[in-house]
Amino acid sequence: MAQRAVWLISHEPGTPLCGIVRFSRRYPTVEKRAKVFNGASYVPIPEDGPFLKSLLFELRLLDEDKDFTESRDSCSRINKTSIYGLPVGGEELWPVVAFLKNGIIYACVPLVEQTLSPRPPLISISAISQGFELLFGVQDFLYSGQKNDTELNTKLSQLPDLLLQACPFGTLLDANLQNSLDSINFASVTHPQKQPAWKAGTYKGKPQVSISITEKVKSMQYDKQDIADTWQVVGTVTCKCDLEGIMPNVTISLSLPTNGSPLQDILVHPCVTSLDSAILTSSSIDAMDDSAFSGPYKFPFSPPLESFNLCYYTSQVPVPPILGFYQMKEEEVQLKIMVNLKLHESVKNNFEFCEAHIPFYNRGPITQVEYKVSFGQLEVFREKSLLIWIIGQKFPKSMEISLSATITFGAKNHAKQPFDHICIGGTAYLKLHFRILDYTLTGCYADQHSVQVFASGKPKISTHRKLISSEYYIWNSKAPAPVTYGSLLLLRLLFSADLQAAPDCR
Repeated sequence: MAQRAVWLISHEPGTPLCGIVRFSRRYPTVEKRAKVFNGASYVPIPEDGPFLKSLLFELRLLDEDKDFTESRDSCSRINKTSIYGLPVGGEELWPVVAFLKNGIIYACVPLVEQTLSPRPPLISISAISQGFELLFGVQDFLYSGQKNDTELNTKLSQLPDLLLQACPFGTLLDANLQNSLDSINFASVTHPQKQPAWKAGTYKGKPQVSISITEKVKSMQYDKQDIADTWQVVGTVTCKCDLEGIMPNVTISLSLPTNGSPLQDILVHPCVTSLDSAILTSSSIDAMDDSAFSGPYKFPFSPPLESFNLCYYTSQVPVPPILGFYQMKEEEVQLKIMVNLKLHESVKNNFEFCEAHIPFYNRGPITQVEYKVSFGQLEVFREKSLLIWIIGQKFPKSMEISLSATITFGAKNHAKQPFDHICIGGTAYLKLHFRILDYTLTGCYADQHSVQVFASGKPKISTHRKLISSEYYIWNSKAPAPVTYGSLLLLRLLFSADLQAAPDCR
């Protein structure tokens, strides 16, 4: 007997969604059991948004939904049990226990330890009665002695800790949550909170929480049929929490849009107190499938005083943000190059900056450049044998741009410029440098309204996102052999002096 998930929803007619999820708890270990027990009839637990909309529709609590709907309102669907089947993504989530009391909808999804097709009789599902017992216990706790909204909010903030004791791993041990609260209070009195050794002091001032998500995208593109292009996103979530108290607690949820790429290889800061097993087991080594965990990714933690990296992650996005083509042809003292770049339609077309650097380190100074560019402008650094194509802040409406050029070089000073096997043939490359603010390639974001802070005072919460290029190379497609990350690292070590001679790329 166990519960797959529990929700408390505030019914608020007149608002856009007609309700707000005040509390939700999922049990990944129970969800894995449900997948095994239900087999082909298994339906996963949806995100809070779709669940809220589907439940309010089924309970006839949506403002605009007053018309007769046969699938819900026909005589064959008369419901006398407070147990529903919710349409979710073309399937039906069943059984869902739900009822409305004092403006709060109490809901849970019991575990059915058998296949759901055909539906087993309700009396054979023992977890349903346990679900009712849990929801009634939560209702009694919230409204016993409760006089105003402030007290209600206080009790809602206590639910995460109470359910850890009263319903660990989705299995109800004690429906009287007041008993759990008393035991927690007794423990706090018996063992008063001490200043941890790793925290040198406490903060005094206006409470505020700042969350920044930075994604760096790496790419190796060859434009060859027999060589696969590679790309990867590496993300970092940085936090700065200015909160009063010895050990304030914060919970941050990272969410993805419907078509977002799941986060993988997640590493967290030691201050994180607990994690769902699904977050820890998501790995880029495993093959991606529709069952991959896609959030929300919740991180409860007690923050240090300084700014810190809450977590790192990787993600396998479907396509790189900019697709490129680069060809270089050598003719005596001249080089002919051709470049095509295309911004993917799903990427935000609003850059802080975007540039393409094309180095020619093995030749003498540039004496002449004849070029044609469809967009942006070209800057020539003659002594450093470098071209920088400044694309700017936006691609044109076609999302495609091109550059063709004929470059003439002067005599090379062998004493100052020894010959190196770089930027010739297979090692000729174009490197992109760009940054997009308020955007991530995975779609990952931290909703400031979902940030939970258990500390004195109401903090100001700010969130930021940005995408940055990192090791974004487009190699000469005329080259006989590709360059890999390993050989690139070797080239960097051998010719770091030449690379440092290039202008700053911001």
